[in-house]
Amino acid sequence: MAKIDLNLIQQLREQTGAGMMDCKKALQESEGNIEKAIEILRKKGAAVAARRASKETAQGIVQAYIHPGNQIGVLIEINCETDFVARTEDFQRFAHDISMHIAALKPLYLTPEDVNATFIEHEKDIIKEQLAGKPEKIINQIVEGKIQKLYSEICLMKQTFVKNDQFTIEDLLKQLIAKTGENIKIQQFARFEIGA
Repeated sequence: MAKIDLNLIQQLREQTGAGMMDCKKALQESEGNIEKAIEILRKKGAAVAARRASKETAQGIVQAYIHPGNQIGVLIEINCETDFVARTEDFQRFAHDISMHIAALKPLYLTPEDVNATFIEHEKDIIKEQLAGKPEKIINQIVEGKIQKLYSEICLMKQTFVKNDQFTIEDLLKQLIAKTGENIKIQQFARFEIGA
């Protein structure tokens, strides 16, 4: 097995927030290719998240974040399986980071499933009108692409993380689930802004 340079492991760790051993294994598997290693870590997180998804999340924390200047505030509820995990530094840091992200990027919904169906249909109609005259297959592809882009702007789980654009919030959550070995859910959030 190829020896992986410590600097490369550190670089991957800084980019992903994954543990040293996970980064080393991913780099060995990808033969030192950072992009492939990131993809390996993503898949690992997704696999663990899928296995843990049915576990009950009756513990957790409510995190409060007030942005400097006291004009913006966020409350977020994040649930996990045990109070032990809720007290860990990784869990607390995740809650803080997601709160800061919400303050900065102003998501309106948690997931695409939470978005009002009437609103989405209205958006689709507008896009279709703009594309009138094009073949229906192309229209449908463009509409689907634009709706996915809309979700990535208004849904917290689909947004690109404000501190690292390599990952969505969904990716970060899956990484935390893989690291802690517990099911973790962002249950709800509220964002407050003076004058908004």
